[in-house]
Amino acid sequence: MLTRRTVYAALFMFSAIFAAAQSPQKPDAATQAWWNQTIALSDDKMEGRDTGSEAYERAAKYVADQFKAIGLKPAGDNDTFFQRVPMHETDLDLAHSSVEIIAPDPSGSQASGTLHSVPLKLMEEVTIAPHQRVKTSANSKMIFLGYGLELPQPLSPDAKEFQAATAVIFNNVPADISPTDRAGFARRRSKLIADAGFSSIISIDNPAAIEPTHWPAAYARSVILTPGPTPNLHAPLQLRISAEAAAKLFAADPDHPFADLLRDGEKGLPLPSFRMHSGLKIEAQNIEKDISSPNVIAILPGSDPKLAPEYVALSAHLDGYGYGTPVLGDNLYNGTLDDAAYVALLIELAKNLQHKAPARSLLFCIFTGEEKGLLGSAYFTQHPTVPKENIVADLNLDQLRPIFPLNILTMEGLTDSTLGDTVRTVAAPFKIEIRPDLEPERNLFRRADNYNFVRIGVPIAAFVFGYDKGSPEEVVYRDWYARRYHKPQDDIKTPIDWDAAGKFNRFYTALTLAIANAPTRPQWLPSSPYSPHQRTAQ
Repeated sequence: MLTRRTVYAALFMFSAIFAAAQSPQKPDAATQAWWNQTIALSDDKMEGRDTGSEAYERAAKYVADQFKAIGLKPAGDNDTFFQRVPMHETDLDLAHSSVEIIAPDPSGSQASGTLHSVPLKLMEEVTIAPHQRVKTSANSKMIFLGYGLELPQPLSPDAKEFQAATAVIFNNVPADISPTDRAGFARRRSKLIADAGFSSIISIDNPAAIEPTHWPAAYARSVILTPGPTPNLHAPLQLRISAEAAAKLFAADPDHPFADLLRDGEKGLPLPSFRMHSGLKIEAQNIEKDISSPNVIAILPGSDPKLAPEYVALSAHLDGYGYGTPVLGDNLYNGTLDDAAYVALLIELAKNLQHKAPARSLLFCIFTGEEKGLLGSAYFTQHPTVPKENIVADLNLDQLRPIFPLNILTMEGLTDSTLGDTVRTVAAPFKIEIRPDLEPERNLFRRADNYNFVRIGVPIAAFVFGYDKGSPEEVVYRDWYARRYHKPQDDIKTPIDWDAAGKFNRFYTALTLAIANAPTRPQWLPSSPYSPHQRTAQ
């Protein structure tokens, strides 16, 4: 039977040919202007716009200067375009951190007790989430827990064997878990492992996931808003390991071949729990500092005196990853399509509408810290610079890849509010089919800045370029995620379908105007779990 990985590998063989055949024509003037802004924001001189960096500050000033030149009204702090966001950053100190497998010496018998060390490459094979604000040094036994919901029976009723041990789990959901139970699966798993007293958790990547985890990791860094919650110093240390490297964890367990565990884990089939013969030595040291980084907030005032106090929020994130672990010799993560291109779109939209403002005001929200956990949008929605009850909708720009013809758009939030009907009406003349999210397991709805608007009761629309299963468009999409997403290769060399880019930009502008000029504001549908009715019932 062909696995998903096998099919994708075969499809990727043809991706370069298909990409080369894309959109041979040149961009029109409007699309070229958008691309020029994209180049300005994602050029090497902007150094990837990492949150809290001097390069991000330059990028934020560039955007603010553009908005000022257009004539937008500042809506940040103290009559400026900037809303300063306070944060705390914790980095893993790579020079003083390591992960090693402590295994029985393969040249001797397990009974001899002779051990040897197998080092794992930080950032390339394994990484550590630097959340604990302490130096950690641990040499622990490992216990495989399958998917993480079943503990092996203790050796004796009063045994403390799980305390200070490392839980090894396969990062998938069992196939027999119902869709309604999947939402809380990770939370239940984390609680069970923490309550059992494990000191660390190492999660094995599922290479068959619809969106596989990428290696190398750009960096091991945690950023939180300040003031933030008090860190739980007793929470297990979190590690992640690639499926390829994970085979080394099981080398001393011939009764449980990793190839078999991987095969069953990819399918969600039952997995055993057992005590492993190898242990894990972890040295983790952090570097901490307080940082800040600005959102850029601006307003194009509405033209209708009755509707101008209401706002249509137009959002995109300015931050990228900056410098990180090299990939193919390149260590600068430019973030061209994620998300410089869509900050560029908002600049161009503001230019085009500066002398013909719609009835409602447009609220331009250029967020920081999205890649660190939607931090800029969380701060803005907690400290809005306009009355939050006057924000009628958020149209978020992220997750967009104009790399193949635009015939289908997935809309996040399609069935949650009346925006779904508005989007379909606007899309019809563009001959764009609007579809619901057919890959909900990727959790895209909650992974972008639009989700923080939902949390304060604002209806949202967000989009992903869609495709049919098995189509050439899927080939290009999967290839982009495999080779460019959150990597240095997301740069201005990405092959762009200029017709698709221009078509989306025009569609987004038309949608903005349709919502901003409508006599009534968007409404939540009663069936939506995010509607006031459902929230009250819960």
